Amino acid sequence: MSKQVIAFSQLGKDDVEIVGGKNASLGEMISHLGALGVNVPNGFATTAAAFNRFLSETGLLEKINNELATLNVDDVEQLAQTGAKVRRWVIEQPLPKDLEDEIREAFAELSAGEDIAVAVRSSATAEDLPDASFAGQQETFLNIRGIDNVLIAIKEVFASLYNDRAIAYRVHKGFEHAGVALSAGVQRMVRSETGTSGVMFTIDTESGFDEVVFITASYGLGEMVVQGAVNPDEFYLSKVLLEQNRPAVVRRNLGAKQVKMIYGDEGNTKKSTKIVEVDKAERLQFALSSDELTKLGKQAMIIEKHYGCPMDIEWAKDGDSGEIFIVQARPETVKSRQDKSYMERYAINSKGAKVLTEGRSIGQRVGSGTVRIVSDLSQMSKVQAGDVLVSDMTDPDWEPVMKRASAIITNRGGRTCHAAIIARELGVPAIVGSGNATEVLLDGQEVTVSCAEGDTGFVYEGLLNYEVHRNSISSMPELDFKVMMNVGNPDRAFDFAQTPNQGVGLARLEFIISNMIGIHPKALLNIDSLPQEIVQAVNEKIAGYNSPVEFYINKLIEGIATLAVAFRDKPVIVRMSDFKSNEYANLIGGKLYEPSEENPMLGFRGASRYVSENFRDCFELECRALKYVRDDMGLSNVKIMIPFVRTTDEAKQVIELLEKNGLKRGENSLEVIMMCELPTNALLADEFLQYFDGFSIGSNDLTQLTLGLDRDSGIVSRLFDERDPAVKKLLAMAIHACRKANKYVGICGQGPSDHPDLAYWLMEQGINSVSLNPDTVLKTWFFLADKNNQSK
Repeated sequence: MSKQVIAFSQLGKDDVEIVGGKNASLGEMISHLGALGVNVPNGFATTAAAFNRFLSETGLLEKINNELATLNVDDVEQLAQTGAKVRRWVIEQPLPKDLEDEIREAFAELSAGEDIAVAVRSSATAEDLPDASFAGQQETFLNIRGIDNVLIAIKEVFASLYNDRAIAYRVHKGFEHAGVALSAGVQRMVRSETGTSGVMFTIDTESGFDEVVFITASYGLGEMVVQGAVNPDEFYLSKVLLEQNRPAVVRRNLGAKQVKMIYGDEGNTKKSTKIVEVDKAERLQFALSSDELTKLGKQAMIIEKHYGCPMDIEWAKDGDSGEIFIVQARPETVKSRQDKSYMERYAINSKGAKVLTEGRSIGQRVGSGTVRIVSDLSQMSKVQAGDVLVSDMTDPDWEPVMKRASAIITNRGGRTCHAAIIARELGVPAIVGSGNATEVLLDGQEVTVSCAEGDTGFVYEGLLNYEVHRNSISSMPELDFKVMMNVGNPDRAFDFAQTPNQGVGLARLEFIISNMIGIHPKALLNIDSLPQEIVQAVNEKIAGYNSPVEFYINKLIEGIATLAVAFRDKPVIVRMSDFKSNEYANLIGGKLYEPSEENPMLGFRGASRYVSENFRDCFELECRALKYVRDDMGLSNVKIMIPFVRTTDEAKQVIELLEKNGLKRGENSLEVIMMCELPTNALLADEFLQYFDGFSIGSNDLTQLTLGLDRDSGIVSRLFDERDPAVKKLLAMAIHACRKANKYVGICGQGPSDHPDLAYWLMEQGINSVSLNPDTVLKTWFFLADKNNQSK
């Protein structure tokens, strides 16, 4: 008889049919990647042949198949009853004596006389295939101690092949029940109960952008992150920067991390773990340091390179030794398989709509319907096709009802939990980790769930209108100039980067300040002198960072670096902050520092702020962030843009101030662009260009200042048109001056996005680039190509 239990070290990736995908992968990493720095705890696996023999020799196989043959998996109640019955049959059946003996022998060898804790996990022979994930369908038992408890856990794992979701999933994917066998993996535990754990992907799980490693982390055993029982920290690391041994963390999001799973008092399947609250001080810190993130990211890249495809990886950090381990790795099966020859975008009209709750967005889609609040499997029949499923958290067994929903909302969970994975597979938009959805939403209420606006998903009151745009990108025609994008929100950068483009013509620093920071820089610089209520608001915002100033600089770095990594090898033109005084006043602490101006649009803004004594220290923080991104992280594709420069003397002062702060034109290929948005900029273009490497035309301000009207005034808004002859004359002057000086000239204002004919006129004038809003890129691109062909 062939061996029924095999050590991980004797297995490899070609042994899926013998021990299932998960155990084969563990063996592969131990055998081939250990020398490269991938650290995997050892263990052993029972074989699929042993499982099949167990079922067939005991008569269970025929009994189970007969029971499942008449099952309607879309009948949730019938599925639950049948699944429970079959699992009970398996658990009550003793293991064959020779199989039990082999398991006892393998466990004795693994434990070597120690009282060790092990994890007992499932590994299905049809698991982790490129077109089917089977994620979370079978049981995992943690902190199992003693061989008798291990044997019980193995039986429970065998029975979990017939979990409700696993049964339904096989039917929906076209797998025969008898064609899938189970292997039980017994793996030495990592003491992450005193450390941290989580999940990482070598691809962005939402956009499919494949140049980052996405890591989630929380305290204690990793099952809490996988189940979605906790809102973890989230991090993005650039693969290129990891390879270059540069600082690679480009995004950090602090999770709530309110609870953690630790070892229980008894090492059996009933009381092996328990859930406790996390100390508040720990919750307010990131669960991983930059060094630990770098170690994890590098291991992820080694695994991805070895397997040759994007990977879904579980990891754990031993709290006693500080050592980081990989405990599972499988191919990512959703985003990596999407057809990239076309783009599908959801556009929602949410203007004026009331936001009921928000959380982490999954799926980049929009769904709407009637709220159905569900607390457990017994209430599944409440959810009808097109309803919005709302729960505290979902369980893998909920898959049959999740596919009925138009959208899913949970209180708990992160973007790597089972609910998120299943939602992506089903193509259903989901918002996880809202914190309060079951409290603020009402059963029977009509809502719209938008996951199409970035990392944050919003639940709006009522049924809102939305559109779905589907565009082919397989063959983009050539143009005589560059089509760039205006990207304000770094949350959407990885998504937007996959639209055909030639870089970012405008990245607004004020968007990062308002959305990622929300605090006036002066308040952060002078926190010791602030009123107590503002200090409290600031401290809540800066959780996870060592100081207020570090928070401000690091959030700027993260926003800028995200854009620079997303559009790597293409120019990313970052405009220094261009808040007006009334906009700065709306930030936390802002009213303490901002003047009251009758017309802020024409007041204290742009270059005038930077060179003034009372704002210069704030401008220097922006400079420190940009210098770090360009010099330390090596993202020299970032260019700097200066807005609202009124005089050539201001231009001179700003260039000197940049140089004083380590941002000298020409050093490390730094280019400094000026916003051409005042009539004086076009009229004195030759003089301004002495200080800058080119112009980026801001058509909004240029139009309103040329025509002498307030673009926000409804009374005169009909007169606002960037195609006015006077405006076009100034545009032509600016373009021709840059061409004569052999310097860059582009346009980043709203005009070309709204008026494709203006974009064509600019192309005729010889402009280098037009920077468009992302949702107009494809439409304008094809319009210009058609016009070009017609004129030839």
